[in-house]
Amino acid sequence: MNGLRRAGAGCILVFAALLAGSEEHGPGTAGATPADCQRAKFRVVVDVGHTVGVPGAMSARGVPEYTFNLRLGEEIRQALLAAGFDKAVLLVVAQPPPLGLVERARRANNGAADIFLSIHHDSVPDYLLETWEYNGQQNHFSDRFQGYAIFVSNDNADRAGSRKFASLLGRELQTRGLHYTPHYTLPLMKGRRRELVDAEAGVYRFDQLVVLRDTRMAAVLLEAGSIINRQEELELAGPDRRSQVSAAITAAVENFCALRSRQRTNGTVERLSRPSAPVHPVGAILPALAR
Repeated sequence: MNGLRRAGAGCILVFAALLAGSEEHGPGTAGATPADCQRAKFRVVVDVGHTVGVPGAMSARGVPEYTFNLRLGEEIRQALLAAGFDKAVLLVVAQPPPLGLVERARRANNGAADIFLSIHHDSVPDYLLETWEYNGQQNHFSDRFQGYAIFVSNDNADRAGSRKFASLLGRELQTRGLHYTPHYTLPLMKGRRRELVDAEAGVYRFDQLVVLRDTRMAAVLLEAGSIINRQEELELAGPDRRSQVSAAITAAVENFCALRSRQRTNGTVERLSRPSAPVHPVGAILPALAR
């Protein structure tokens, strides 16, 4: 009799544990973990924003944004490769806008990427800049705002996926002690104000961005921080901050890959119904993605 009681108690404990696990992941769903992700097959494009000829914003100390973008992009790709994402590639385009933007989207689409992540570093409109002298040169700065910003487009073919990856990324950045800048919501931004679609993760809506609008996979643009802010510029130039951002991106990719794998298994991948992005006669397929 005592043996039967112990066996019955054991069954109850097992059932309770299974029930708790079910409730943790929500009714009718199973939790996706990074282990569910087939990393070697998951394709990530790390897009280096701007070009050598059109380098983007200038930092408070006179360093082109493109320099920051390339350095961080390279580190992100290495972190992804080290985590087993063998299809992670760095996208560097020499052609300036607007055709260069079209080429970026075209390459990602032709390579059937799962995630498109465009790397940038932030500034402010010219009317918010102040002047200071650094190394005998007149430079511009604004110390009013700092922090990352994440952008998605409602016109992207995988709007739901873009929103999800953006939110995952914002939360991973915050887990590592980083915060987003709220200045895109302020009236002083005038025509550059953006709708904040995830106030916890720091995700903004920017429909008109070509690299987000014309890509057919989950697509996100990350402003890693403000290089026009004199203190944050120093942090962004250092290895610790790049390591933080790279680790956050890798974790977000892992979680999104696992989630997308589970969704595909269950046939629940959501996509926005819209025509395919136009095919333009520029660029070439990324060799690493074409394999």
